[in-house]
Amino acid sequence: MEGKLVYPVVMSIKYVLINGTILSGVAKIDNCALAIDDEGRIDDVFRMKRLAEKEYPSSVTLIDVKGAYITPGLIDTHLHGIGGYGTEDCSVDSILGMSERLADFGVTSFLPTVYTDRLDKMVAATKAIVAAMGKEKGATIEGVNLEGPFISPKRIGAQSPDGLQEVSLDVFHQLYEAGEGHIVCMTVAPELKHMRTLALEAQKKGIVLLAGHTDAAYENIIEGMQCGILHSTHFFNAMSRLHHRNPNCVGAIMIQQDMKAEIICDGVHVHPELVKLLLREKPVSNIVMVTDSLKPTMQKEGLLTANGMSAMLKDGAFVSAEDPELFLGSALTLLKGVQNVVEWGIPIDQAIQMACANPARIYNFQKKGALIPGYVANVAIINRDFSLGGLFINGKLARGQLSKEFINVV
Repeated sequence: MEGKLVYPVVMSIKYVLINGTILSGVAKIDNCALAIDDEGRIDDVFRMKRLAEKEYPSSVTLIDVKGAYITPGLIDTHLHGIGGYGTEDCSVDSILGMSERLADFGVTSFLPTVYTDRLDKMVAATKAIVAAMGKEKGATIEGVNLEGPFISPKRIGAQSPDGLQEVSLDVFHQLYEAGEGHIVCMTVAPELKHMRTLALEAQKKGIVLLAGHTDAAYENIIEGMQCGILHSTHFFNAMSRLHHRNPNCVGAIMIQQDMKAEIICDGVHVHPELVKLLLREKPVSNIVMVTDSLKPTMQKEGLLTANGMSAMLKDGAFVSAEDPELFLGSALTLLKGVQNVVEWGIPIDQAIQMACANPARIYNFQKKGALIPGYVANVAIINRDFSLGGLFINGKLARGQLSKEFINVV
Protein backbone atom coordinates (compact mmCIF):
# COMPACT_ATOMS: atom_id res chain seq x y z
CA MET A 1 0.00 0.00 0.00
CA GLU A 2 3.08 2.26 0.06
CA GLY A 3 2.70 5.42 -2.03
CA LYS A 4 -1.10 5.33 -2.02
CA LEU A 5 -3.48 7.58 -0.16
CA VAL A 6 -6.24 5.71 1.65
CA TYR A 7 -9.20 7.93 2.38
CA PRO A 8 -10.65 7.26 5.84
CA VAL A 9 -14.33 6.54 6.17
CA VAL A 10 -14.86 10.00 7.68
CA MET A 11 -14.31 11.50 4.22
CA SER A 12 -17.57 9.82 3.13
CA ILE A 13 -16.89 9.95 -0.61
CA LYS A 14 -19.94 8.71 -2.51
CA TYR A 15 -19.18 9.13 -6.22
CA VAL A 16 -16.05 9.70 -8.27
CA LEU A 17 -16.51 10.71 -11.91
CA ILE A 18 -13.44 9.70 -13.92
CA ASN A 19 -12.03 10.19 -17.44
CA GLY A 20 -13.74 13.50 -18.09
CA THR A 21 -12.94 16.98 -19.32
CA ILE A 22 -13.62 19.40 -16.48
CA LEU A 23 -15.27 22.70 -17.36
CA SER A 24 -15.09 24.28 -13.94
CA GLY A 25 -16.92 27.49 -14.78
CA VAL A 26 -13.66 29.36 -15.27
CA ALA A 27 -11.32 26.86 -16.94
CA LYS A 28 -11.12 23.75 -19.10
CA ILE A 29 -8.97 20.82 -17.89
CA ASP A 30 -8.66 17.54 -19.78
CA ASN A 31 -8.26 14.05 -18.26
CA CYS A 32 -9.80 14.84 -14.90
CA ALA A 33 -11.91 13.33 -12.15
CA LEU A 34 -14.35 14.79 -9.64
CA ALA A 35 -15.31 13.40 -6.25
CA ILE A 36 -18.68 13.98 -4.55
CA ASP A 37 -19.22 13.36 -0.85
CA ASP A 38 -22.36 12.01 0.80
CA GLU A 39 -23.31 15.46 2.06
CA GLY A 40 -23.86 16.60 -1.51
CA ARG A 41 -20.68 18.64 -1.82
CA ILE A 42 -17.76 18.52 -4.23
CA ASP A 43 -14.90 16.91 -2.35
CA ASP A 44 -12.09 17.18 -4.90
CA VAL A 45 -11.24 17.85 -8.53
CA PHE A 46 -8.04 16.22 -9.76
CA ARG A 47 -6.21 14.95 -12.82
CA MET A 48 -6.54 11.29 -13.71
CA LYS A 49 -2.84 10.65 -13.13
CA ARG A 50 -3.54 11.20 -9.43
CA LEU A 51 -6.22 8.50 -9.36
CA ALA A 52 -3.54 5.84 -8.98
CA GLU A 53 -2.42 7.53 -5.75
CA LYS A 54 -5.88 7.21 -4.24
CA GLU A 55 -7.67 4.24 -2.82
CA TYR A 56 -11.35 4.41 -2.06
CA PRO A 57 -13.48 2.13 0.10
CA SER A 58 -15.86 -0.31 -1.60
CA SER A 59 -18.82 1.96 -0.84
CA VAL A 60 -17.56 4.52 -3.39
CA THR A 61 -19.02 4.39 -6.89
CA LEU A 62 -16.60 5.20 -9.70
CA ILE A 63 -18.36 6.39 -12.85
CA ASP A 64 -16.44 6.41 -16.12
CA VAL A 65 -17.81 9.32 -18.20
CA LYS A 66 -15.67 8.20 -21.15
CA GLY A 67 -14.33 11.58 -22.20
CA ALA A 68 -17.54 13.56 -21.69
CA TYR A 69 -17.58 17.07 -20.28
CA ILE A 70 -18.06 17.39 -16.53
CA THR A 71 -19.61 20.81 -15.89
CA PRO A 72 -21.47 22.69 -13.19
CA GLY A 73 -25.21 22.20 -13.41
CA LEU A 74 -26.68 24.80 -15.75
CA ILE A 75 -28.41 27.82 -14.21
CA ASP A 76 -31.30 29.47 -16.08
CA THR A 77 -32.17 32.83 -14.55
CA HIS A 78 -34.83 33.94 -17.03
CA LEU A 79 -37.57 31.59 -18.18
CA HIS A 80 -41.36 31.65 -18.05
CA GLY A 81 -42.03 27.98 -18.62
CA ILE A 82 -41.18 24.65 -20.20
CA GLY A 83 -42.90 21.36 -20.99
CA GLY A 84 -46.43 22.79 -20.84
CA TYR A 85 -45.85 24.33 -17.40
CA GLY A 86 -45.61 28.07 -16.88
CA THR A 87 -45.46 30.75 -14.22
CA GLU A 88 -48.65 32.27 -15.68
CA ASP A 89 -50.54 29.25 -14.32
CA CYS A 90 -50.04 30.68 -10.80
CA SER A 91 -49.82 27.09 -9.65
CA VAL A 92 -47.39 25.30 -7.35
CA ASP A 93 -47.79 22.15 -9.47
CA SER A 94 -46.78 24.04 -12.60
CA ILE A 95 -43.67 25.48 -10.97
CA LEU A 96 -42.71 22.00 -9.77
CA GLY A 97 -43.39 20.68 -13.27
CA MET A 98 -40.91 23.24 -14.60
CA SER A 99 -38.36 22.02 -12.06
CA GLU A 100 -38.64 18.40 -13.20
CA ARG A 101 -38.58 19.20 -16.93
CA LEU A 102 -35.57 21.49 -16.61
CA ALA A 103 -33.51 18.69 -15.08
CA ASP A 104 -33.97 16.75 -18.33
CA PHE A 105 -31.83 19.42 -19.99
CA GLY A 106 -29.05 19.75 -17.43
CA VAL A 107 -30.46 22.63 -15.37
CA THR A 108 -29.94 22.41 -11.62
CA SER A 109 -31.00 25.95 -10.55
CA PHE A 110 -33.50 28.41 -11.99
CA LEU A 111 -35.45 31.60 -11.46
CA PRO A 112 -39.09 31.20 -12.54
CA THR A 113 -39.89 34.49 -14.25
CA VAL A 114 -43.17 36.34 -13.73
CA TYR A 115 -44.64 38.28 -16.64
CA THR A 116 -45.85 41.86 -16.36
CA ASP A 117 -49.57 41.41 -15.79
CA ARG A 118 -52.37 42.62 -13.53
CA LEU A 119 -50.98 43.11 -10.05
CA ASP A 120 -53.19 40.42 -8.53
CA LYS A 121 -51.91 37.89 -11.06
CA MET A 122 -48.28 38.87 -10.53
CA VAL A 123 -48.78 38.48 -6.79
CA ALA A 124 -50.44 35.07 -7.27
CA ALA A 125 -47.63 33.85 -9.55
CA THR A 126 -45.02 35.06 -7.08
CA LYS A 127 -46.74 33.31 -4.18
CA ALA A 128 -46.94 30.07 -6.17
CA ILE A 129 -43.19 30.16 -6.80
CA VAL A 130 -42.42 30.76 -3.15
CA ALA A 131 -44.80 27.96 -2.08
CA ALA A 132 -43.02 25.54 -4.43
CA MET A 133 -39.56 26.23 -2.98
CA GLY A 134 -38.22 23.26 -1.09
CA LYS A 135 -40.58 20.80 -2.80
CA GLU A 136 -38.63 20.41 -6.04
CA LYS A 137 -37.86 17.01 -7.55
CA GLY A 138 -35.66 18.52 -10.24
CA ALA A 139 -33.90 21.86 -10.59
CA THR A 140 -33.77 24.02 -7.46
CA ILE A 141 -35.82 27.23 -7.36
CA GLU A 142 -33.40 29.96 -6.32
CA GLY A 143 -36.05 32.67 -6.05
CA VAL A 144 -38.29 34.87 -8.17
CA ASN A 145 -37.50 36.92 -11.28
CA LEU A 146 -40.02 39.74 -11.88
CA GLU A 147 -40.08 40.95 -15.49
CA GLY A 148 -41.80 44.24 -14.71
CA PRO A 149 -44.23 45.80 -13.99
CA PHE A 150 -42.33 49.14 -14.16
CA ILE A 151 -41.51 48.97 -17.88
CA SER A 152 -42.02 51.18 -20.93
CA PRO A 153 -45.25 51.00 -22.94
CA LYS A 154 -43.09 51.69 -26.00
CA ARG A 155 -41.10 48.46 -25.54
CA ILE A 156 -43.69 46.18 -23.97
CA GLY A 157 -43.01 43.22 -26.27
CA ALA A 158 -45.01 40.16 -25.19
CA GLN A 159 -45.82 41.55 -21.74
CA SER A 160 -49.44 42.38 -20.95
CA PRO A 161 -50.34 46.07 -21.32
CA ASP A 162 -52.89 45.54 -18.53
CA GLY A 163 -50.01 45.13 -16.13
CA LEU A 164 -48.07 48.32 -16.83
CA GLN A 165 -47.52 50.36 -13.69
CA GLU A 166 -46.14 53.77 -12.96
CA VAL A 167 -43.26 53.51 -10.54
CA SER A 168 -44.79 52.97 -7.12
CA LEU A 169 -43.16 51.92 -3.87
CA ASP A 170 -46.54 50.64 -2.71
CA VAL A 171 -46.78 48.24 -5.68
CA PHE A 172 -43.12 47.29 -5.21
CA HIS A 173 -43.76 46.45 -1.56
CA GLN A 174 -46.82 44.35 -2.40
CA LEU A 175 -44.71 42.26 -4.74
CA TYR A 176 -41.87 42.11 -2.24
CA GLU A 177 -44.20 40.87 0.50
CA ALA A 178 -45.63 38.23 -1.84
CA GLY A 179 -42.07 37.05 -2.44
CA GLU A 180 -41.36 36.66 1.27
CA GLY A 181 -37.79 37.81 0.75
CA HIS A 182 -37.20 35.54 -2.27
CA ILE A 183 -37.37 38.12 -5.08
CA VAL A 184 -33.92 37.93 -6.66
CA CYS A 185 -34.27 40.38 -9.54
CA MET A 186 -36.62 42.73 -11.37
CA THR A 187 -36.67 44.21 -14.88
CA VAL A 188 -37.29 47.97 -15.00
CA ALA A 189 -37.20 50.83 -17.50
CA PRO A 190 -34.60 53.26 -16.07
CA GLU A 191 -36.14 56.30 -17.78
CA LEU A 192 -39.40 56.12 -15.85
CA LYS A 193 -40.20 58.89 -13.36
CA HIS A 194 -39.22 58.08 -9.73
CA MET A 195 -37.09 55.12 -10.82
CA ARG A 196 -34.14 56.31 -8.73
CA THR A 197 -36.24 56.08 -5.56
CA LEU A 198 -37.34 52.55 -6.43
CA ALA A 199 -33.80 51.51 -7.38
CA LEU A 200 -32.41 52.60 -4.04
CA GLU A 201 -35.20 50.71 -2.23
CA ALA A 202 -34.46 47.58 -4.26
CA GLN A 203 -30.78 47.87 -3.37
CA LYS A 204 -31.64 47.94 0.33
CA LYS A 205 -33.56 44.70 -0.11
CA GLY A 206 -30.82 42.99 -2.10
CA ILE A 207 -32.80 42.84 -5.36
CA VAL A 208 -30.80 43.01 -8.60
CA LEU A 209 -32.33 45.43 -11.10
CA LEU A 210 -32.06 44.87 -14.86
CA ALA A 211 -32.68 47.46 -17.57
CA GLY A 212 -35.18 46.00 -20.00
CA HIS A 213 -38.38 46.67 -21.89
CA THR A 214 -37.00 50.18 -21.99
CA ASP A 215 -36.95 53.14 -24.37
CA ALA A 216 -34.08 54.72 -22.46
CA ALA A 217 -31.65 57.16 -24.00
CA TYR A 218 -27.95 56.68 -23.31
CA GLU A 219 -28.07 59.22 -20.47
CA ASN A 220 -30.95 57.35 -18.79
CA ILE A 221 -28.89 54.17 -18.65
CA ILE A 222 -25.91 56.02 -17.17
CA GLU A 223 -28.18 57.56 -14.52
CA GLY A 224 -29.62 54.12 -13.83
CA MET A 225 -26.15 52.65 -13.37
CA GLN A 226 -25.41 55.33 -10.78
CA CYS A 227 -28.29 54.07 -8.64
CA GLY A 228 -27.48 50.38 -9.09
CA ILE A 229 -29.17 49.24 -12.33
CA LEU A 230 -26.18 47.26 -13.57
CA HIS A 231 -27.70 44.31 -15.43
CA SER A 232 -29.91 44.10 -18.53
CA THR A 233 -32.72 41.87 -19.74
CA HIS A 234 -32.46 39.83 -22.98
CA PHE A 235 -29.95 42.18 -24.59
CA PHE A 236 -30.84 43.66 -27.97
CA ASN A 237 -34.52 42.72 -27.53
CA ALA A 238 -37.23 45.09 -26.23
CA MET A 239 -34.86 48.02 -25.77
CA SER A 240 -33.99 51.28 -27.57
CA ARG A 241 -31.75 50.65 -30.56
CA LEU A 242 -28.21 51.80 -31.21
CA HIS A 243 -28.13 55.13 -33.09
CA HIS A 244 -25.12 57.17 -34.13
CA ARG A 245 -26.50 60.34 -32.49
CA ASN A 246 -27.62 58.61 -29.30
CA PRO A 247 -26.28 55.15 -28.43
CA ASN A 248 -29.47 54.53 -26.42
CA CYS A 249 -29.84 51.38 -24.33
CA VAL A 250 -28.12 48.95 -26.70
CA GLY A 251 -25.15 51.28 -27.13
CA ALA A 252 -24.85 51.99 -23.41
CA ILE A 253 -24.68 48.29 -22.58
CA MET A 254 -22.01 47.74 -25.23
CA ILE A 255 -19.97 50.76 -24.15
CA GLN A 256 -20.17 50.45 -20.37
CA GLN A 257 -17.99 47.52 -19.31
CA ASP A 258 -19.58 47.30 -15.87
CA MET A 259 -23.04 46.81 -17.36
CA LYS A 260 -24.01 43.15 -17.45
CA ALA A 261 -26.19 41.53 -20.10
CA GLU A 262 -28.50 38.56 -20.51
CA ILE A 263 -28.32 37.02 -23.97
CA ILE A 264 -30.67 34.52 -25.67
CA CYS A 265 -28.48 32.21 -27.75
CA ASP A 266 -31.04 30.64 -30.04
CA GLY A 267 -29.75 32.36 -33.18
CA VAL A 268 -33.19 33.93 -33.67
CA HIS A 269 -33.52 36.59 -30.98
CA VAL A 270 -29.93 37.69 -31.61
CA HIS A 271 -27.82 37.00 -34.69
CA PRO A 272 -24.82 34.76 -33.90
CA GLU A 273 -22.38 37.42 -35.13
CA LEU A 274 -23.82 39.91 -32.65
CA VAL A 275 -23.33 37.41 -29.85
CA LYS A 276 -19.68 37.15 -30.87
CA LEU A 277 -19.44 40.95 -31.11
CA LEU A 278 -20.78 41.23 -27.57
CA LEU A 279 -18.11 38.80 -26.35
CA ARG A 280 -15.40 40.88 -28.03
CA GLU A 281 -16.63 44.13 -26.53
CA LYS A 282 -17.58 43.05 -23.01
CA PRO A 283 -15.87 40.83 -20.41
CA VAL A 284 -17.28 37.31 -20.65
CA SER A 285 -17.78 37.44 -16.87
CA ASN A 286 -20.54 40.02 -17.39
CA ILE A 287 -22.59 38.02 -19.90
CA VAL A 288 -25.34 35.63 -18.76
CA MET A 289 -26.86 33.08 -21.11
CA VAL A 290 -30.62 32.72 -20.60
CA THR A 291 -33.42 31.00 -22.48
CA ASP A 292 -36.51 33.20 -21.91
CA SER A 293 -38.28 29.94 -22.69
CA LEU A 294 -42.06 29.79 -22.66
CA LYS A 295 -44.63 27.34 -21.39
CA PRO A 296 -44.89 25.39 -24.70
CA THR A 297 -41.12 24.83 -24.94
CA MET A 298 -40.56 21.08 -25.32
CA GLN A 299 -44.30 20.55 -24.81
CA LYS A 300 -45.22 17.14 -26.18
CA GLU A 301 -48.93 17.64 -26.82
CA GLY A 302 -51.86 20.00 -26.40
CA LEU A 303 -52.64 23.61 -27.30
CA LEU A 304 -49.64 25.93 -27.38
CA THR A 305 -50.19 29.04 -25.25
CA ALA A 306 -47.90 31.57 -23.63
CA ASN A 307 -49.24 34.01 -21.03
CA GLY A 308 -52.77 33.42 -22.27
CA MET A 309 -51.93 34.00 -25.95
CA SER A 310 -52.08 31.36 -28.66
CA ALA A 311 -48.54 30.66 -29.78
CA MET A 312 -46.87 28.98 -32.70
CA LEU A 313 -43.32 27.97 -33.45
CA LYS A 314 -41.74 30.00 -36.25
CA ASP A 315 -38.10 29.73 -37.28
CA GLY A 316 -37.10 28.35 -33.89
CA ALA A 317 -38.96 30.82 -31.64
CA PHE A 318 -42.51 31.30 -30.44
CA VAL A 319 -44.58 34.06 -32.01
CA SER A 320 -48.18 35.11 -31.57
CA ALA A 321 -50.56 32.98 -33.63
CA GLU A 322 -52.61 36.14 -34.30
CA ASP A 323 -49.61 38.39 -35.04
CA PRO A 324 -46.65 36.33 -36.29
CA GLU A 325 -44.45 39.44 -36.25
CA LEU A 326 -44.71 39.59 -32.45
CA PHE A 327 -42.01 37.56 -30.71
CA LEU A 328 -43.34 35.96 -27.56
CA GLY A 329 -40.13 34.26 -26.46
CA SER A 330 -37.82 31.40 -27.19
CA ALA A 331 -38.19 27.64 -27.51
CA LEU A 332 -34.63 27.25 -26.26
CA THR A 333 -33.14 25.02 -23.59
CA LEU A 334 -29.93 26.16 -21.93
CA LEU A 335 -28.19 22.97 -23.03
CA LYS A 336 -29.04 23.79 -26.64
CA GLY A 337 -27.87 27.36 -26.09
CA VAL A 338 -24.47 26.06 -24.99
CA GLN A 339 -24.31 23.85 -28.08
CA ASN A 340 -25.27 26.77 -30.33
CA VAL A 341 -22.56 29.13 -29.17
CA VAL A 342 -19.91 26.42 -29.42
CA GLU A 343 -21.02 25.75 -33.00
CA TRP A 344 -20.71 29.50 -33.63
CA GLY A 345 -17.04 29.30 -32.68
CA ILE A 346 -17.15 30.40 -29.04
CA PRO A 347 -14.94 28.30 -26.72
CA ILE A 348 -16.92 25.83 -24.66
CA ASP A 349 -15.38 27.01 -21.40
CA GLN A 350 -16.79 30.49 -22.07
CA ALA A 351 -20.18 29.01 -22.95
CA ILE A 352 -20.29 27.15 -19.62
CA GLN A 353 -19.14 30.25 -17.76
CA MET A 354 -22.04 32.23 -19.23
CA ALA A 355 -24.52 29.48 -18.33
CA CYS A 356 -23.23 28.64 -14.84
CA ALA A 357 -20.59 30.70 -13.05
CA ASN A 358 -21.74 34.14 -14.16
CA PRO A 359 -25.38 33.93 -13.08
CA ALA A 360 -24.36 32.32 -9.78
CA ARG A 361 -21.96 35.18 -9.06
CA ILE A 362 -24.21 38.01 -10.20
CA TYR A 363 -27.19 36.73 -8.20
CA ASN A 364 -25.11 35.52 -5.26
CA PHE A 365 -26.16 31.87 -5.38
CA GLN A 366 -23.93 30.62 -2.60
CA LYS A 367 -21.46 27.83 -3.44
CA LYS A 368 -23.04 27.15 -6.85
CA GLY A 369 -22.10 27.59 -10.49
CA ALA A 370 -18.56 26.20 -10.35
CA LEU A 371 -16.72 22.92 -9.74
CA ILE A 372 -14.74 23.84 -6.65
CA PRO A 373 -14.19 21.71 -3.53
CA GLY A 374 -16.77 22.65 -0.93
CA TYR A 375 -19.33 23.81 -3.49
CA VAL A 376 -22.73 22.16 -3.85
CA ALA A 377 -22.42 19.09 -6.08
CA ASN A 378 -24.67 20.31 -8.86
CA VAL A 379 -22.87 18.57 -11.69
CA ALA A 380 -23.79 17.86 -15.32
CA ILE A 381 -22.23 15.25 -17.56
CA ILE A 382 -22.52 16.53 -21.11
CA ASN A 383 -21.62 14.19 -23.94
CA ARG A 384 -19.55 15.42 -26.86
CA ASP A 385 -22.71 15.56 -29.00
CA PHE A 386 -24.26 17.84 -26.34
CA SER A 387 -26.75 15.28 -25.12
CA LEU A 388 -27.12 15.00 -21.37
CA GLY A 389 -25.20 12.01 -20.02
CA GLY A 390 -26.10 12.50 -16.38
CA LEU A 391 -27.00 15.05 -13.74
CA PHE A 392 -26.35 15.38 -10.04
CA ILE A 393 -28.45 17.78 -7.97
CA ASN A 394 -27.21 18.38 -4.44
CA GLY A 395 -24.97 15.34 -4.86
CA LYS A 396 -27.79 12.97 -5.83
CA LEU A 397 -27.98 11.32 -9.22
CA ALA A 398 -31.07 12.93 -10.74
CA ARG A 399 -30.77 12.02 -14.43
CA GLY A 400 -28.89 9.51 -16.53
CA GLN A 401 -28.11 5.82 -16.75
CA LEU A 402 -24.37 5.84 -16.20
CA SER A 403 -21.99 2.92 -16.45
CA LYS A 404 -20.75 2.05 -12.96
CA GLU A 405 -17.65 0.29 -11.75
CA PHE A 406 -17.20 -0.52 -8.08
CA ILE A 407 -13.61 -0.50 -6.90
CA ASN A 408 -12.81 -2.40 -3.71
CA VAL A 409 -9.96 -1.65 -1.37
CA VAL A 410 -7.34 -4.36 -1.68
